[in-house]
Amino acid sequence: MPDTSRPDDAFGARALRERVLRAWGESPARFREDANAEEDHALGGYRDRLVIELAQNAADAALRAGVPGHLRLTLRTSSQGTVLTAANTGAPLDAAGVEALSTLRASAKRDETRTAGRFGVGFAAVVAVTDAPAIASAPPSGPAGVEWSLPRARELVEAVPGLAAELERRGGHVPLLRLPFAMEEPPEIPSGFDTAARLPLRDEAVASVRRQLDQVGAVLMLALPALERVDVDVDGDARTVTADHRRPDEVVIDGSVWRTVEAHGEIPAALLADRPVEERGRPFWQVRWALPDDGLPEGTPSVLHAPTPSDERLDFEALLIASFPLAPDRRHVAPGSLTDFLADQAADAYVRLLSEPPVSPAVLRHVPGPVGAGELDARIRRGIRERLPEAPLLPHRMRGRDALAVDAPAAFIEVLGGEDAVVGGLLPPEWPARSPALAALGVRRVELADVIDELAAVDRGPAWWHRVYEALAGAATDALGALPVPLVGSGADEAPSGGTAGRVVRGPRGLLIADGVDPAGLDALGLRFVHPEAVHPLLVRLGAVEAGPRAVLADAAVRAAVEESFEADDPDAVAEAVLGLVAAAHVDPGEEPWLAELALPGDDGDLYPAGELLLPESPLRAIMAEDAPFGVVSGELVDRWGAGTLAAAGVLDGFALAKAEDVNLTGLADEAETLDLDDEDLWADDVLRRIGPQDLPPLVPEFTAVRDLELVDDWAAALRVLAGPPWRAAIVDPAHVTLHNGRRVAVPSYTAWWLSRHPVLDGRRPGEFRLGGDESLAGLYDPAPEGPDERLLLALGVRTSLTELLDEPGGAQELLDRLADPERPVARAQLGRLWTALADVPEAVVEPPDHVRAVVDGDVEVVDAQDALVLDSPDVLPLLQGQPLIIAAQGRDGRLGELLDLPRAGDEIPGAVESEGEKRPVPDAVRAVLPEAPADYLAHERLVVDGQDVLWWTRDGQIHASSVKGLARALAWSSGHWGDRLLLEAVLREPESLPALLAEDDLEP
Repeated sequence: MPDTSRPDDAFGARALRERVLRAWGESPARFREDANAEEDHALGGYRDRLVIELAQNAADAALRAGVPGHLRLTLRTSSQGTVLTAANTGAPLDAAGVEALSTLRASAKRDETRTAGRFGVGFAAVVAVTDAPAIASAPPSGPAGVEWSLPRARELVEAVPGLAAELERRGGHVPLLRLPFAMEEPPEIPSGFDTAARLPLRDEAVASVRRQLDQVGAVLMLALPALERVDVDVDGDARTVTADHRRPDEVVIDGSVWRTVEAHGEIPAALLADRPVEERGRPFWQVRWALPDDGLPEGTPSVLHAPTPSDERLDFEALLIASFPLAPDRRHVAPGSLTDFLADQAADAYVRLLSEPPVSPAVLRHVPGPVGAGELDARIRRGIRERLPEAPLLPHRMRGRDALAVDAPAAFIEVLGGEDAVVGGLLPPEWPARSPALAALGVRRVELADVIDELAAVDRGPAWWHRVYEALAGAATDALGALPVPLVGSGADEAPSGGTAGRVVRGPRGLLIADGVDPAGLDALGLRFVHPEAVHPLLVRLGAVEAGPRAVLADAAVRAAVEESFEADDPDAVAEAVLGLVAAAHVDPGEEPWLAELALPGDDGDLYPAGELLLPESPLRAIMAEDAPFGVVSGELVDRWGAGTLAAAGVLDGFALAKAEDVNLTGLADEAETLDLDDEDLWADDVLRRIGPQDLPPLVPEFTAVRDLELVDDWAAALRVLAGPPWRAAIVDPAHVTLHNGRRVAVPSYTAWWLSRHPVLDGRRPGEFRLGGDESLAGLYDPAPEGPDERLLLALGVRTSLTELLDEPGGAQELLDRLADPERPVARAQLGRLWTALADVPEAVVEPPDHVRAVVDGDVEVVDAQDALVLDSPDVLPLLQGQPLIIAAQGRDGRLGELLDLPRAGDEIPGAVESEGEKRPVPDAVRAVLPEAPADYLAHERLVVDGQDVLWWTRDGQIHASSVKGLARALAWSSGHWGDRLLLEAVLREPESLPALLAEDDLEP
């Protein structure tokens, strides 16, 4: 009870001091406990909490008085030091309050459920900043105050027996707040306020207090809702923070709107079993979330407020003020079932906080992620995320578990979910489908490709599909491959734009978009045309084809219809449709060879492939054999479409042309591929032999050939046709083969090759004739017949020269065979050139002949090969009277003997020199013609070899001669200059005429 005998001691401060001092005197341990407790609170749980604790006391005073809370914090600096004054409205200080302030761990508010203070130790925060705190109030009995003084308290403790030693150990520190003193002259309380606290600050505490004053703002007002105004004045720099509680769920602080939600109730007794008595005496809980419209103010501590800031990290966009149980350090939440209970209440309240405002995608910013900043944060997040799928946070107050988000362009989502919605529960486009927050709400995200796949079951008209394509115009095409497309047909053309189209297929690739063609006339071809009302450029990007007549004709369905036209229910309808496309596309004959399979009626009423029908005026009717499998096209068809269109469709006016690209010669030769040409494999074999082995199969990039040559009966007429376009090019232009190294090689075309192998010129093969010019082939080949022009004859294989003949594969063998034919005349001068040319063919391969054309004593005869010899030296001629000889230019005897498998003449005679010769020097004049001539020779009066007189001999390695003529020939042959023998003879006969002879020789061509 207060000491009423002293008017200045209205709060009973003296009695409190005496009681404390008596207790300390009786039990020094109590002194130590009080000193330690105050020190722990001041330096531990309540450090840096001065301003917050002053504000909390002000809020509690306002609540007790039922008045708006108003706190003024004034900091003044002078030469005497820095003083903080805190004035507040509300219930004035009373004796019970003073006792609570001076009694650690004993709150005077334990029966007041609405107050913020719960433990009775918050005022201990003043000990961290001042040695002389004072509080004055204006109760009804008049102004009164209480103060504390560290020097006075130390003086009183020193007078207590038994405490001196302890005081010395503590360095003179005493529990300041345990010893209050009544103020003899209470300070004047500012007008409009009921209580004022005066705190002279220690120098080292000034910076901390200034910092705390700078932090006064919205967070403080939200943590202490009883406060409606806080004034802060730091040495004249004043500001005011106000809180306007417009509605229970909204407060405006300094113009910023905060949405709040609160929950409270009584704590189940079981949850308080392990809590201190003071807490069990206040079995109430409270949770409050505050969410700013403009985001948390900069510098807002991300911590739990209980209700003052703790050290428990919370990483939310909202503030949580809740009555969590705190550990003794007053900084952290005490673990246990009560904390878990309040975490669940906080989770419930947070979900309600998100649910109350109007539905907006902005709510996604406040959906917490799965990773917490600490254990409590994680516990609350987990509770929130468990509840979110059931929360009505989405449009039309839809729950997340019932919603669907499509990752697609906004326009597409609007089409799917608009007035004519085809997808239920679809979120509007402003809700980002890939937001992790949506996943936390339980929203099922569907990829664009999956939605596209499900659209095949949607029953909508072509115009609706056009809207879909327009909405998807900017989307990535990789997800649109299965996009449904309505087609023309099955009554679709008569369907209204909002109604059902005809057939709908998946995927635009390969579909046709009509461009200058009427799809209705092409039903028989099984073509898939996009409905005109659904046509959109997106379909082209996805593989649909803008199809004019030519593009439609190239469609696989048209080719299939042509191939199956004989089995069609209505072949005439197929023919009508195809011929219409051919006419509109202006196709050239042979350009689309597959059209030759189209079933068309002949003049006999039967169906034929177009490629087996002739136009009525076709010259082939007179050219082809009677058994050729050709009919004549129906006259009605000619009248309907004209000869040009029918020819383009494969009906034959002239020969059919086969065209192909990248023809694989190896595949053709192995019959693994076919062009349906007569002997095509043999042609390919011949080409492969010409170009030699290759690492990769050679290709003919552009192949053109004339068909049906094997069916020709009148070749004279046929050649007249083939000599004109377009067939002529297939004969006279070579085929070009591309090799693996990129090189291109020209080879005879298939058509030229085929014609060259068959009797197409006067009943004989073209290769049996020659053109004029090279007389080396005279007699061996007949002159080409009149009619075909020279270029055509050349392409057919008519011989032009000996060189061309020998360059061809098999040409050497052909020449050898013709030389062995006694019916073919060959002149003596011509024969030597032929044998020389044959010997000069590199790598020629021939079969050894049975007969050869040889020279017998100057005459040309065809003889048995076994009787012939190859002349290897002219000095043996006198020994070979009557012997058939194969004679070629000097130096060819070895190659010719090997090629023909015949012996050389010199190897078949003994060659013994039977006469004696006199060694003589070779005249010097000879060296003007033959610088390499030997120094001497053996001169014979009569040179005898094998019993036969000869003019010269060199086969034994020496020069033998019996005359000037013989010496000239011996020197020319042995030196390899046989052509100079006559000049040498002239020099030897008239050495003095050497200059003139050399001059004459210079004139030789």
